[in-house]
Amino acid sequence: MANRNFDQATLRELADEGNETALDRLADLADADGDLEELSELLDEGSMRAGLLLTRRAAATGDLRELQRISDAGHDGAGEELERLLKAPADGLRD
Repeated sequence: MANRNFDQATLRELADEGNETALDRLADLADADGDLEELSELLDEGSMRAGLLLTRRAAATGDLRELQRISDAGHDGAGEELERLLKAPADGLRD
């Protein structure tokens, strides 16, 4: 669970100055709040933690388009998860 004792404004300032740990904490807070828009913005800023969290959510729901978007944004794990889902045998289909 994310530590909510951190002031988000301070975390944002630190992240804007290049502190990757602060960027990770912002991603954890956004994930805990279920704020997918914020997570997506953090991914666009280069947060690999946000990419990981978004990948987990998309994989859990089987959202192939979202996995592709996350992969395109630079998170390799999303591409790997997308390939795994695409290669999985379909229910009811046989070789």
